[in-house]
Amino acid sequence: MPVGSRGTLEAAIARPSKPLLSRELIARTALALVDRHGPDGASIRRVAARLGVNPASLYNHVPNRAAMVEDVRALVSAAIDSAPLRDLPWEDALRAWARSYRRAFARHAKAVPLLMTERISAPVLLAEYEDFAVAAEAVGWTPRDILPLLTAFESFILGSVLDMSGPTVVFDPTGQEEAFPRFAAAFDTLADEDPADPVATRAFELGLDMLVASARPR
Repeated sequence: MPVGSRGTLEAAIARPSKPLLSRELIARTALALVDRHGPDGASIRRVAARLGVNPASLYNHVPNRAAMVEDVRALVSAAIDSAPLRDLPWEDALRAWARSYRRAFARHAKAVPLLMTERISAPVLLAEYEDFAVAAEAVGWTPRDILPLLTAFESFILGSVLDMSGPTVVFDPTGQEEAFPRFAAAFDTLADEDPADPVATRAFELGLDMLVASARPR
C-alpha cells in the first residue's frame, strides 16, 4: 500500500457518498421539491427518490407525511421575526411582524397551499403566536378574540403572498375601455409604476394600514 494511502482510504470510509439521512435533511429536501413542484412535491415517495433512499427509510426519522409538512412549516416560519411584538408599541409591532411574515413566505409561495392543509403544531410558529397573543392582550383584546384577530392578519398576509406569486398584473380591461371607463383609467395608471411590482406591495401596505388602524378593541 503506497505511503499515505491508508489515511486516504480511512477518510473515504468515514465520509459517506450520500449525506446522512436526518429529519432536517428530509424537511429541507421536501421544501425544495415544494418550491419547484408545489404541494405535490411534499410526498414521501418524491422526497425519498430525491434523497436516493427507500421511502421506508424516511419513517425512521419522521413518523408520517403530516409531520414532514410541519417540519417544512417550521423551516419557512423560522424566518418570521416576532421580536417586534415583544419590543415595539402595538401598531409598529404589527407592521414589522406582518412585513417579516410576508417576506418569509414570499420566498416559498408554493408552500402556502400545502401548509394550509395541515393543523399548525410547529413549536417555532406557536412561539410566535404566543408573542402575538401576549401583545394583543396587553392592548385589551380578550382570549376569545385573539384567534380571529390573528386569522385576519394571516389571511391578509398569505393572500398577499399568493398575489405576489401570480402575474405582476392580473387585470386587463384592454379593448373594453368604453364599457368600464373608470376601471380602465385606474388600470392606465399602472404604466407609471414599477413593472416588476406595480400593485402587490402597494396593495399590501395599503391593506396593512387599514388592518392596523382597526387593530385595537373597540
